[in-house]
Amino acid sequence: MFKRILIANRGEIALRIVRCCREMDIETVVVYSTADKDSLAVMGANDSVCIGPEKAGQSYLNQDAIIQVALSKKCDAIHPGYGFLSENAEFAKKCEENGIEFIGPSADIIRKMGDKQAARKLMIENGVTVVPGSKELVNSYEEAEKVADELGYPVLIKASAGGGGRGMRRVWKKEELKTGFETARTESETAFASGDMYIEKLILNPRHIEVQILADKFGNVVSLGERNCSIQRNNQKMLEETPCFGLSEKTREELSGMAVKAAKACGYYSAGTVEFVLDEDDKYYFIEMNTRIQVEHPVTEAVTDIDLIRQQIRIAAGQKLDITQDEIEIRGHAVECRICALRPGKISYLHFPQGFGVRVDSHLFTGYEVTPYYDPMIAKIIVRGRTRIEVLKRLRRALEETVIEGIETNLGFMYVLTYHPEFIKGNYNTGFYEKEHVKIETWLAEGRENADK
Repeated sequence: MFKRILIANRGEIALRIVRCCREMDIETVVVYSTADKDSLAVMGANDSVCIGPEKAGQSYLNQDAIIQVALSKKCDAIHPGYGFLSENAEFAKKCEENGIEFIGPSADIIRKMGDKQAARKLMIENGVTVVPGSKELVNSYEEAEKVADELGYPVLIKASAGGGGRGMRRVWKKEELKTGFETARTESETAFASGDMYIEKLILNPRHIEVQILADKFGNVVSLGERNCSIQRNNQKMLEETPCFGLSEKTREELSGMAVKAAKACGYYSAGTVEFVLDEDDKYYFIEMNTRIQVEHPVTEAVTDIDLIRQQIRIAAGQKLDITQDEIEIRGHAVECRICALRPGKISYLHFPQGFGVRVDSHLFTGYEVTPYYDPMIAKIIVRGRTRIEVLKRLRRALEETVIEGIETNLGFMYVLTYHPEFIKGNYNTGFYEKEHVKIETWLAEGRENADK
């Protein structure tokens, strides 16, 4: 097992990894930017090193500086968390070249699955159902026009190297294609230094379902069930739940089987997720594989009682999975609610919920300064229970107990969401936010007016 791990991340995920390593008797070194010098991860680690100024490009994305710190501190491995360098094949390769274990899959696997078009091709060759789309990369508007005409509108333009909704545009009719293609490609070049694009048939208002998998370096792969991630704003997830309510057992088993098949097709190891969209008839299509730990991994931990960060570390250290598919049991239901800052500021008072079935993953504390430099997510509230309705009631109670003063957050919006009739029924898809957010915001505003009277 590793003696010392460098954590190349920040916020709640860095703190999550610090805590896990402490339980495993592994020393930790946290790198941080000047904006994060007073963070809980820095306070909780065995050692810490300032890696650069506030901007991520000069700190958390500074590959050479991070490698140098790992070498100077004699770290056996680097855990990249999620975001930043977690799916960067070049960084994983540098770790390998310097004799440092990258806690994740190999550079070759990241490259193979990070290229969305190449991943599609690999899945097709291995019998995994994919969304109908271009067979090769689309390099010009003329090629895009030809593919879109063959598929039929609407279509979805996607960056092959993309993620997080960047480099992605929906095109509803031919007149919008040129602008959509050029805008998506420019965004991809800026965000990912790549203009490689491909086009898929747009599945209208699907459910976004992802399957959590674990795989070791000996070819063992297990599925830990699926998560429904369909409540999204601008392709950014807001809330996740597991299991997916209303999904037939047949479809559930088939999705898990497809996810395992996808992992084996690319020789995958580490924690990862295989993502699908489901249409109105529950037909499912592979869209991509995330070669890292996900933000929403705690909901799966809540229903399986399996520590995914611990498993990641064990796999990276060359240990076999200590669980088999037959031993994995999904118990009850769980929901994760993401709390985000709407603008920067200092936390003047903070109180998080507690009680049975409630978990909070956050790096906040009273007096903490929320800066504008990084992702606005500041906390995750995870609740579990025997049934979905029990979980929703518990989530309402947890949100009612949460107090974050000094900054504006989406806490109120998320609370009102739990009372939306369609959400309560579990009858929602990726079009839910766009269709219903004005109604939810109106209810929220009316509630505030009544409270002020």
